[in-house]
Formats: sequence, C-alpha cells, structure tokens
Amino acid sequence: MKKDFSVKTIVAIGIGSAVFVILGRFASIPTGVPNTNIETTYPFLALMAALFGPLPAALIGFIGHTLKDLTYGSPWWSWIICSGIVGWILGFAARKIDLTSGEFSTKEMIRFNVVQIVGNAIVWGFIAPTLDVLIYSEPANKVYFQGLISATANSIAIGVIGTLLIKAYASTQTKKGSLKKD
Repeated sequence: MKKDFSVKTIVAIGIGSAVFVILGRFASIPTGVPNTNIETTYPFLALMAALFGPLPAALIGFIGHTLKDLTYGSPWWSWIICSGIVGWILGFAARKIDLTSGEFSTKEMIRFNVVQIVGNAIVWGFIAPTLDVLIYSEPANKVYFQGLISATANSIAIGVIGTLLIKAYASTQTKKGSLKKD
C-alpha cells in the first residue's frame, strides 16, 4: 500500500475519480427508494483503497462523487463528504492487506468486510442523513430511511463485488516464495 503521493498515486486519484463518475452515471441500479441506488462505485473504491490507501481513496470518493453530482446538476455535499469518508474507511480497512504478496486470505476478507460494514452503517446510516437534516433541512424520517438502504446496499456491494475485485487483483500478483531458481 502506497503511503506517499507519487506521480502514480496522483494519476490513480485522477483516473479513479473519472471511473467513479462513469460507474456512478452508468452502472448504478435503482433501489426503488428515491435518490438511492445500489452503487458499483464503492466496490471500485474498495479496490483503489486497497491499492493506494486511505487518503487517495478519500480523494477519489470525494472528487468522483462531486463530479458525478455535477453531471446531474448540483452537488449534494452531505453525501459527497460521506463518499470521501467511506474512501478513507475502506483504506483503513485494507491497511493490513498486502496485495503484492499475491494473496487475499479469508481472514483478511473477513476483517476488511467487518470494518467496511461498520463504516458504511455509521457513514450512510448516521452521518449522511444527519448532514442532510443540518445542511438541507431534509425530513429526518426520509433521509434516515435512505441512509439505511444505502448502508445496506453499499455494504453488500462492497462485500461481494469489492471482495471479488480485490481477490482478483491479488491473484494477478506473484505469490512470495513461489518462484524458484532452477
């Protein structure tokens, strides 16, 4: 996991933000609850967090969500802020995963998913709706319900798609000690 802001990391933030916008615009599945979707952006953000760490993932979430909202009209700052927080949490959850080792063990998967589920519950179930009430004077019952649906949908999407993406990436790396000199 990268800890510095190399050119590679800065480029990843730019490209990651662009992919976040594209996924958010064209690969979201409506839940039936207004303004609430099953997002493929957050599983992708989980992969970026595992590769680059908390701060780049936070920036990808924040910048990507801002740009995505701008394509619809106006930014919804409470949820944009929360996308940044989720990126940071995903980076924190992935901090002990060494994808370059070529493995993403069951223990690592469980630890990662427990942290991301708790993080999603706090961010989408509490922080986002509270900010909606404070910033936009939205009705509490509406936004807390949307938050509950988002927390559930994002946790499942990351748990399934995100875990598969991270596992797939890890499997492309050479396992340590697997190469032997003849």
